Amino acid sequence: MLSAIFEKNTKKNSDGAISNVICNSAKQGLIPQREYFDKDIANSDNTAGYYIIEQNDFVYNPRKSADAPYGPISSYKYVDPGIVSPLYLCFRAKSIINPRYYEWYFKSSVWHRYIYMSGDSGARHDRVSIKDDTFFAMPIHLPSENEQRRIASFLDILESRIEKQRTLVDSLKKYKRGVIRTLLTPEYCKFKDAKWTSARIGDLGSFIKGAPLSKADIADEGTPFILYGELYTTYNEVITQIVRKTKANVEQQYFSQIGDVIIPTSGETPEEISTASCVMVPGVILGGDLNIFRCSKVDGRIISYILNHVVSRNIARIAQGKSVVHVQANELAKIEIAYPDFKTQENMVTLFEAINAKIAQRTKELELLLEQRRALLQQVFI
Repeated sequence: MLSAIFEKNTKKNSDGAISNVICNSAKQGLIPQREYFDKDIANSDNTAGYYIIEQNDFVYNPRKSADAPYGPISSYKYVDPGIVSPLYLCFRAKSIINPRYYEWYFKSSVWHRYIYMSGDSGARHDRVSIKDDTFFAMPIHLPSENEQRRIASFLDILESRIEKQRTLVDSLKKYKRGVIRTLLTPEYCKFKDAKWTSARIGDLGSFIKGAPLSKADIADEGTPFILYGELYTTYNEVITQIVRKTKANVEQQYFSQIGDVIIPTSGETPEEISTASCVMVPGVILGGDLNIFRCSKVDGRIISYILNHVVSRNIARIAQGKSVVHVQANELAKIEIAYPDFKTQENMVTLFEAINAKIAQRTKELELLLEQRRALLQQVFI
């Protein structure tokens, strides 16, 4: 059982001598609060109730997230002691262990079955309810010390490969942004004989609102369907494949035409709402909270790239609201853009698609590595 290896740590910072507040992030692990702000960490000077943690201690943050559906468990790697929120569960080894082996154990999902997911109506839905007795009573398979070291070493090598692949994907995305911004800025564009025209968006085409549909209209079968929220999570500047369907019936005006540019009408932040996608598939139902821009004077893909990478700050400035921000079509129509002649547009699209294909290839390789890691974790610690 886990209790044979670890014991709960409840030593508190009663005299307030330690001020090094540590947060447990699902993506970054245990890091000082000054490097990562966590809304669950108190912002007062009273940290007497915080738990003191030392090097190689483990900390469980019970807040659920997409990256850690049962909350992250991380080990503390710093030499100097730190303090963590009393909302966290802290535990430390009773004797010398290989901490890296246990870090990998807690990155797997085999321990999730020993966590109590509260169904109480009064419980916070973003948190796991921890029952200490159940948690520390979980059985854990322990190979020899040599095998633990070899397992941890192999998984570390795989993790290093994943991080290199992730860095490569991020670098390609930054390169893409730089290329697009440069080529779509007249004074920096390197295409010879490019002829540029400036105009307000509203003078190039027309806006309509999306169909009055929502998530409730998603179905397993039916007509391809795009929701505004998917522009933040699923689609990029150009859409060639549709992931959703609906059985809803709507008027013909809400079905996509090749080259339609869709822009969300609402979002959580001005920066988030500064996005757009060009739909290159006909007959797709374009859902609610979308501004649909139709234009025959400029390739919709070029409009989308301009909106995402050249005038995104202009869109952010016209966004209105606090908890939810909105962008009106009549305000979008006032934004002035510069666009090249059709031949240059075609050349740009060809280049941008080549970069997108390279990013997609490298991203797929990253996804395969992540799936390999997930499968290995399940096999090693089962």
